[in-house]
Amino acid sequence: MTIPRETMPPKRHELPPLFESLGTHLRDGLRQVVARLPIEPPSFVLARVLDRVLLPRLAHDTRQALQGRTVELVISDLGIRVRLQLDYAGFRVASSRGEAELRILAPANSYIRLMRGEDDADRLFFERALVMEGDTELGLILKNALDAIGPLLTWPGRPA
Repeated sequence: MTIPRETMPPKRHELPPLFESLGTHLRDGLRQVVARLPIEPPSFVLARVLDRVLLPRLAHDTRQALQGRTVELVISDLGIRVRLQLDYAGFRVASSRGEAELRILAPANSYIRLMRGEDDADRLFFERALVMEGDTELGLILKNALDAIGPLLTWPGRPA
């Protein structure tokens, strides 16, 4: 006897269509709210994280090339936007006014895959999972620095 699909309970990873639709609406609404929030708090947090995780591994010539340049990162699926600059003391929050020299847009999972070393920026770019706008030379400097450094994140119990 075959049970019709519509009467079968959903698999654990599937949501019923009503909940899936509701989840999409909640996510979209949350993204719109988060996009209206000031960029300073998440920018400050990311600056402190990068000071600990990236700055000690950044080559001197790369630091000089990045100094004073504004980079904006957009986590597209969450509506989070951060702006950073590197100065002599480390990463800092950049002004939200004016144009960033480089703007990188990607969903959260693409940033995580990049930081874990599971994907490189070229692959994400060509899959259209990562979009760069602005100064391509600055983008190449960042890409080459990340390639040279290797993974920035590792999860406990999982190899990098």
